[in-house]
Amino acid sequence: MSTYKHSVTLDIDKCKGCTNCLKRCPTEAIRIRDGHAVIDAERCIDCGECIRVCPYKAKKAFSDKLEQLRDFKWKVALPAPSLYGQFDNLDDIDYVLQGLLDYGFDDVYEVSRAAELVSGYTRRYLRREGIRRPVISSACPVVVRLISLRFPFLCDNVMPLLPPMEIAGMLAREQARERNPGLRDEDIGICFISPCPAKVSYVKNSFMGKKSNVDLVVSMNDVYFALLPLMKKDKTPMPISHSGMIGISWASAGGEASALFNDRYLAADGIENVIRVLDQIENGNMPSLEFIELNACSAGCVGGTMAVENPYIAKTRLQTLRRYLPVTQNWSYKEKNADTFVPEEYFSGDRLKYQPITLLDNDMDAAMRKMQAIEAINERLPHLDCGSCGSPTCHAFAEDIVNGEASENECIVKMRERIRRFLAKDEPAAKEREADDRK
Repeated sequence: MSTYKHSVTLDIDKCKGCTNCLKRCPTEAIRIRDGHAVIDAERCIDCGECIRVCPYKAKKAFSDKLEQLRDFKWKVALPAPSLYGQFDNLDDIDYVLQGLLDYGFDDVYEVSRAAELVSGYTRRYLRREGIRRPVISSACPVVVRLISLRFPFLCDNVMPLLPPMEIAGMLAREQARERNPGLRDEDIGICFISPCPAKVSYVKNSFMGKKSNVDLVVSMNDVYFALLPLMKKDKTPMPISHSGMIGISWASAGGEASALFNDRYLAADGIENVIRVLDQIENGNMPSLEFIELNACSAGCVGGTMAVENPYIAKTRLQTLRRYLPVTQNWSYKEKNADTFVPEEYFSGDRLKYQPITLLDNDMDAAMRKMQAIEAINERLPHLDCGSCGSPTCHAFAEDIVNGEASENECIVKMRERIRRFLAKDEPAAKEREADDRK
């Protein structure tokens, strides 16, 4: 049984078993059983695709609640830069940050500040000799989990630096202790405002063996509606923001990679494009590149399922906000090009490890026999991948049959063929009965 704690959940009472999510899940983690969807926790990567396509709102993202902040004496908000793109006619980030303070947070530490630091240290990391290239960004938890489950030969390509959320949590905690020496660690509540359910799962579990620096992850949707009545234009906010163009750009696809000032990179967004790129890298069909930025959500983090605004509208708003900002407010470019130093605390605990999800049996001989059985059954199936059997593809259906989770009789196409043969066989008798009735 999986011990991985997921954010994406299913409301069985709302589910109609319509197969929309079944066909869209990139890791084939969903089956339709007994008239409703079933999510395989071992395969789920919390990408949120099922949430996007479910017409009955049966899938939803679980996150912490703002009320849980009461458990802490000192509350620090970590707003993701994508939050700023949710508000219409916003011309100053400080209105959002002031709103967070007015809501009840004691301090605010922008994740975009940490993103600028991560960009700088990534440039240094890429100068090192002996690292696996292309280096794949570790910022998107969906991509990191996907690689650990499906791409064993790319685990060493994942950059071992912590993502901006973690760095922001670490620095925010240090800042809180400096300003309030009497606070204990458990008194400080670090709250990340997330557009993405995978960030919730990331914090509840661990990242490459390292405990998260974040205590709570709340939905950007919840924070947006809490801030609306507090963000009043007639009140001039305090000058709080310390973010530059580079940090804000991380909210959109390509923002992280462009901050490397290196044209040997690729940036892709959308889970299907991500998988296509990873396949190309693993197969050796990718040109010589230094860095790969992958975002599971279309348009980048602004496309997360816990955000409010259309991702492309949010992206445009952020581009407008960036115009009035300096390039960076958190990194000095007065450094030697040969510098490769990265602080130890910016690294994750361990390298990413492969966690196979398609292990048919612990015994190799038994696994080989099952594999042969799967291929034999798959040959008999129609290869339409219609999903009517409750499995996403015919091959997945064959695997489910071998694992005792389905029966070959559940194939709708083969069932239709059996009915047609039965009717054809019975047709002469039917005509004879019809002739007798006329008499």
